Amino acid sequence: MKSPAELISAGLSYFGFDGLSEEHDAHNHTSSHSHTHGHLDTTITATQEGIRAVKWSFLILLITAGLQFGIVLYSGSIALASDMIHNIADATTAFPLWVAFRLARLKPNARFHYGFGRVEDLAGVVIVLIILLSASLAAYEAIWRLVHPRILSHLGWIVVAGMAGFLGNEMVAIFRIRIGRKIKSAALIADGFHARTDAITSLAVVGGAIGVWMGFPLADPIVGFLISIAIFGIVWQSAMAVFRRMLDGSEPAIQDEVSHAAAHVQGIFSLKGIRARWVGHRICLEVDAIVDGSSSVSDANKCATALEEEIREHLPATLFVHVRICPDQE
Repeated sequence: MKSPAELISAGLSYFGFDGLSEEHDAHNHTSSHSHTHGHLDTTITATQEGIRAVKWSFLILLITAGLQFGIVLYSGSIALASDMIHNIADATTAFPLWVAFRLARLKPNARFHYGFGRVEDLAGVVIVLIILLSASLAAYEAIWRLVHPRILSHLGWIVVAGMAGFLGNEMVAIFRIRIGRKIKSAALIADGFHARTDAITSLAVVGGAIGVWMGFPLADPIVGFLISIAIFGIVWQSAMAVFRRMLDGSEPAIQDEVSHAAAHVQGIFSLKGIRARWVGHRICLEVDAIVDGSSSVSDANKCATALEEEIREHLPATLFVHVRICPDQE
């Protein structure tokens, strides 16, 4: 039977709050140090899972937005309309992600030597722009209603729609975060946490309806405006994550994993330089390894091969590794 701490950890992991960083996800270090050759291309597997996540996310959010749309027409709730607009935008983001994952299946060619993984970053830019547009529209509608207030009706149905928005977005968040971490997709993980924030903002719709019921009619447009502010915050966070990848930013923990891998290779004294960048959800590495200056070319080549195998074992998301051997006298 699991201890309370283990149960809590399992629960947090299920909902995406486990705090696992990419380096721990990638550190699949087995005790046998076995190496598998001739296995299925991990890019194809990851792409298939990514497409599955996108399809289910689109379906769930489309159903959620459709339910909310009907209630918006009857109630006239601006808070609910803001939530609905954003859910529609979220469903729309499925298209650039789907295109990115489909293109990622294409193999490198004479023109695109690294494949088409960078399309994921472009998809991230499109997603940020879509979210920005939805936030602007929601803010405009909220401000308009503050200036031109109206009486709401069907408050009970507004509460139901708000709860539907919460459940729909939370389901999408769990799905996207879990698969995004599994396939190392920054765009999918960012979109998952974005959906989780949307789930929380959907609860604000419920709060606005309660405020109107208690005799404060401006509660609804105020909540709608606050939701738009929260969406602008999501835009900023998502933009930082996406553009960091586009500028070849990588997590410091990747260098730690490469250093850890080098410690398992006999003959390598230290690493002189480690350069990493993401291409979609795969890592490209360049490593300068220092060996004994008296080593033969054959021994140096064996060290380079062994280091590449260790790196691939420590970082399964690795696309390619270029190892440069440097003598210790240099």
